Amino acid sequence: MTVTACTLAVVLNLFILFVGARFLLRPRLAAAGYGVPAKPDGDAAYLAVKGVRDATFGAVGLALLAFAGAAAEAWFMLAVALAPLGDTLIVLRHGGTRAVAFGIHFATAIVVLVSAGLLFAV
Repeated sequence: MTVTACTLAVVLNLFILFVGARFLLRPRLAAAGYGVPAKPDGDAAYLAVKGVRDATFGAVGLALLAFAGAAAEAWFMLAVALAPLGDTLIVLRHGGTRAVAFGIHFATAIVVLVSAGLLFAV
């Protein structure tokens, strides 16, 4: 169980680091994938904020797992699950599809919560 729990946590942290980098390097493409396309004349700073937020979550998660252990990572995952839950609501309230809201963001929240549960069990 330890290998599964830690592997899932590493994969999730690397994935959110990738998402953050994508928002920093290709913000409009990343916004479309998020489920709410960016307006061509919109303020790109908000897309960069999302990129920094996501990259930070990934970096903190990896650091916690490496230096503080599974229990600290479990609490982090439990707390950070709020982000994809919030993203679900954002997509729904701003014209995104239910498929993206639930198929990407809500599903991500569930996987993050499963990861937390596995880490608590270690």
